[in-house]
Amino acid sequence: MNGSTMHDNPLLLDWAAPHGLPPFDALRAEHFEPALQEAIRRHRAELASIATQAAAPDFDNTVAAFDRAGALLDRVAAVFYNLTASATSPELQAAQRALAGPMAAHHSAVYTDLALYQRIAALHERRATLGLDAEALRLLERVHLDFVRAGARLAAPARQRLAEVMEELARLMTRFAQNVLQAEADWRLPLQGDADMAGLPQFVRAAARQAAAERGLPGAVITLSRSLVVPFLTYSTRRDLREQAWRAWTSRGEHAGEHDNRELARSILRLRHEQAALHGHACYADFALEDTMAGTRGAVQQLLGEVWPRALVAVERERQALAEQMRAEGVDGASIEPWDWRFWAEKVRRERYALDDAEVKPYFALERVVEAAFDCAGRLFGLSFRARSDLPVYHPDVKAYEVCEGERVLGVFLQDNFARPNKRSGAWMSALRWQHRNAGPGAAPVLPVIVNNNNFAKGAPGAPTLLSLDDARTLFHEFGHGLHGLLSDVRWGRLSGTQVLRDFVELPSQIFEHWITEPEVLRRHARHCDTGQPIPDELIERLQRARRFNQGYETVRYCASAIVDMAVHAVTDAEPPADLCAFEADLLHAQGLPHGVGLNHRLVHFQHLFSSAGYAAGYYVYLWAEVLDADGYDAFVEAGSPFDAATAARLRRHVYSAGNSVEPRATYAAFRGRAATVQPLLRKRGLLADEPA
Repeated sequence: MNGSTMHDNPLLLDWAAPHGLPPFDALRAEHFEPALQEAIRRHRAELASIATQAAAPDFDNTVAAFDRAGALLDRVAAVFYNLTASATSPELQAAQRALAGPMAAHHSAVYTDLALYQRIAALHERRATLGLDAEALRLLERVHLDFVRAGARLAAPARQRLAEVMEELARLMTRFAQNVLQAEADWRLPLQGDADMAGLPQFVRAAARQAAAERGLPGAVITLSRSLVVPFLTYSTRRDLREQAWRAWTSRGEHAGEHDNRELARSILRLRHEQAALHGHACYADFALEDTMAGTRGAVQQLLGEVWPRALVAVERERQALAEQMRAEGVDGASIEPWDWRFWAEKVRRERYALDDAEVKPYFALERVVEAAFDCAGRLFGLSFRARSDLPVYHPDVKAYEVCEGERVLGVFLQDNFARPNKRSGAWMSALRWQHRNAGPGAAPVLPVIVNNNNFAKGAPGAPTLLSLDDARTLFHEFGHGLHGLLSDVRWGRLSGTQVLRDFVELPSQIFEHWITEPEVLRRHARHCDTGQPIPDELIERLQRARRFNQGYETVRYCASAIVDMAVHAVTDAEPPADLCAFEADLLHAQGLPHGVGLNHRLVHFQHLFSSAGYAAGYYVYLWAEVLDADGYDAFVEAGSPFDAATAARLRRHVYSAGNSVEPRATYAAFRGRAATVQPLLRKRGLLADEPA
């Protein structure tokens, strides 16, 4: 360990920084493997004392104790996985590969410990007679289900085989994620002079120059960061270069060699099918959906069946608009390829709505959008965000805040907004620590430490980072997840924050997106980066008129990925399709995916599915949650104000603070006063026949 021992490993020592934050500057990759192995050893000892105690099982000595156990492991693992996602290195990646199997093996060992399970099962069997309050009963039910779904009730040979399957899955998913990161880090499109820059607005040119500078390259480059490649596909008049960028972006993971994900994904699917079969299910989708709001493939298909055909009609209207624009500019008879859609859609947007990102983006400087998110949280929930430059962070890009309600500190928020070569793509929320009140007798409540990651293209030194409206929505989306963690107010760690059913977890994030387009918020916070002038009302009106623009395209792309996800995980054969790329193409052709539209994520780089199990047979959840968020935001519309105090109080109590302490349908109904309906979603996306975009 390069001279480090268990006694001086900073991961195992008390963390003296304010709020118990990690000593990031003292951490090295070689610290993690011994620290995690030691944390696993201590966790097993804690669990053994619970399982072998002489006292008969009761809620406190078994369920509450189980929820409290493993604090050191949780602490070290949270730091490790945050760094491997946000600021990795070859050394951290090697540690991640080495630890994937042992960490999965430990999880299996915990949840298939028969002595421990028998105590929990005995309590679960007589749960109605224990006199538990609603939250304690929910914890018992969730912990029992965790054991069941991990295989605790299986016969010994099946339990052993399931543990082997889960260990191998962990290794393969780690490799899949690292392959995607490598593909994104390796590829770049150099822009050689003005000819290659043709059509690019100044903000894209500046971002491309900054991307080159960060990589030690001259000139300007386009990378596969979404916040750089999408603007390039939108504005570049160089169709040949757009095609190059599009092909590189959509073929990540599909190239022969060390980082090829095609067979890797098949191996993951094969193991998932075996996992489901061991649990008695015909396919992985049935196993995954068993613990969701949807519950069955039929319920998911019903929702997709409501949206997909309407989206196809909408996207055909949009295609006709693009074709008309092409003819108006003398481009007649050419097919619209996938690398053309965004380019021509932007021209239609300018023509029909007089909107141009070059006009809009100066009003969405990153600092202003962050300020707007914080202000909305303040007006809705009474929060303030106090910048703390003295708190330790893992990268200079990260900004740290104390989150306060009056003088009371509720938690710590870390925001990491910029794309880097050593950071995975996309946007996500994670927790270095979950809120709970189960740290032991006399212990203070545990405050959450929540991290938001985005991947915005950084502006040139001294210049502001300008966001598109889509980027601003992404920031608000992830901040909504962040609030879900920060506002959590539960007793038990297992029920805290975003640890809810997968098709409920996107509700707090997606409903918060609504505020970034509220005229009241825009007037207050959207100010020109050069002049400081507020966004004109006339521009706000144009933004509002265009809010359904291109929603057919976006909806088809999303639904296409959800359809592929569900189909590939619904295969009942033990052997997955021999050619996943052909399976994907054939399925989408049969579903009527229009030429030139594409899909959000192809299987070979679909990290939602193959870098973890969280969204496998579950990518539909964004649409499921959008039914809830569109219906839920209507509560503010009906109240007459986006900051109505009574509605905000219900939203906080029943959505943001409840965690998994209440069944999601019940907690949504408590907020809304009824179950959700699909009509607000269809209206929001312009998919109702009587309300076209």
